[in-house]
Amino acid sequence: MNASSVQFRDVPESEIQRALALAYLVFHESPESDKRRQHEKTLATCLRIGAYDGDELVGFAAAHPFELSVPGGGELPCPGLTFVSVAPTHRRRGVLSGMIAELFARCAAQGAPLIALWASEASIYGRFGFGPGSYGATVEIDTRRPLALRVPPDPGPLRLVEAEAAPDVLGPYFEGTRARRAGRLARTRDWWREEWLAEKDEESAEFSPARVVVLGEPLAGYAIYRTKQGDAASQAQGLVRLDELEADSPQVAAALWNYLAGIDLTDRVRAWGRPLDDPLRLFAGDPDQVRVTEEFPALWVRLVDVRAALAGRSWDAPADVVLEVRDPHVSANEGTFRLIASPDGFSYAPTEDAPDLSLDVRDLASAYMGSVTVRALVAAGLVTEHTPGAAPMLDAALSAGLLPHTADAF
Repeated sequence: MNASSVQFRDVPESEIQRALALAYLVFHESPESDKRRQHEKTLATCLRIGAYDGDELVGFAAAHPFELSVPGGGELPCPGLTFVSVAPTHRRRGVLSGMIAELFARCAAQGAPLIALWASEASIYGRFGFGPGSYGATVEIDTRRPLALRVPPDPGPLRLVEAEAAPDVLGPYFEGTRARRAGRLARTRDWWREEWLAEKDEESAEFSPARVVVLGEPLAGYAIYRTKQGDAASQAQGLVRLDELEADSPQVAAALWNYLAGIDLTDRVRAWGRPLDDPLRLFAGDPDQVRVTEEFPALWVRLVDVRAALAGRSWDAPADVVLEVRDPHVSANEGTFRLIASPDGFSYAPTEDAPDLSLDVRDLASAYMGSVTVRALVAAGLVTEHTPGAAPMLDAALSAGLLPHTADAF
């Protein structure tokens, strides 16, 4: 095979099962029939790109039709890249590069300035211009003793909500969090039911169905969690796995954490994908009881149309900087541009002026989302500051308060 023999085109709905067979081969999976049907249903709503060597499907990539919250309270179309698969017989032959290029072109044509993904292999996607748009942390709480807190828990009433009713109860509240924090995907009713509140847990059959606890009326916070029985042989108690916790205030958060830590017949709470600015990390009374066990890049973001992406977010302070942007995959993004932004306006246009900052599009994506500061990128040697003060000026304009965060893996 040579690169020119591979053609990139839409995968029709009639070939979804064929595409899934390739994905299961690549990811070494053999899901049960219920999960296969869910995957088929999901892919029916996605943009689907296939790489064909003759009639053989040798590569596949799909993109969910997502909307992503961006800094400042707005949202933009942001397809979510998923099921990226290349047949083992066709690796390192330009198949992935071709599919990515096709997806970038489709996104630009559809007016989607961003594209996002969760990386199974993080080293792959940086070279295509994706940068970490958010970070997550795993937190573990030793609950063999009462949880020590430095803030009083909100005394409001807690109540459990049935999973069937949860989308209607939680959905409007979650939508409100998207205006306060960038990086959040709009959730459909199906997404709530199939991704967050499914009866069976995809990760482990040992976990209970999803439980939902809420505080206050009107709603001031909620937690979605599952539990696992202990192991009598090792004399270990059970585990509470927290999937999501949102709260209006530190006091509401404290009440929800206190509830989770007090569940009978358990001795640990494990929370994956928490935001790095989770207030629990500050108001926990004993750092030895509440430990961060890992931090990791979560949602990776690509600016397919830099100008449209910059225009779609708000600006916290004035900035007038000339950016030299490197983007070998999207020629329209590459060049030198003057960015003039403020809370009252925005412009971004080519210029022949000398650059104040030189940076790759992947690092611009991370700074754009607010997951890292431009100054940190300068200190790491990833951005060149030609004009002293340009980095802090741009940071002030990009500031958005809370760090970007999502736990919606796809």
